Amino acid sequence: MSDKFEFEIEFFESLLRRDTKNVEVIEILGELYTRSKRYSEGLKLDRKLVRLKPENPTAHYNLACSYALLERRAEAVQSLKDAIERGYNDFNWMMQDQDLNGLHNYTKFKQILEEYKIET
Repeated sequence: MSDKFEFEIEFFESLLRRDTKNVEVIEILGELYTRSKRYSEGLKLDRKLVRLKPENPTAHYNLACSYALLERRAEAVQSLKDAIERGYNDFNWMMQDQDLNGLHNYTKFKQILEEYKIET
């Protein structure tokens, strides 16, 4: 791994091995995986985070981003909807977030924008 986040990833992976339900470590490691374009590994952690914190809107939003980065658009849109229903409301960021770029022309994403009256 010649990744610029190699040290941090290895460090947080070792912490996660010691405490597999440490939400803070899961969040940090998931972000590091995404920055390193290790999207499948990030998805696993985002799914785990949603299981550990099912009412957390940011966890659902991050799961949507992981799905979108893996071009799993239907699942991404459902996770976005779940995030919004749990209180996610940073729609300006949602429209700028490059992780979601692959959804912008997707019909079901546009339907969410209309349903929740989100300005584009």
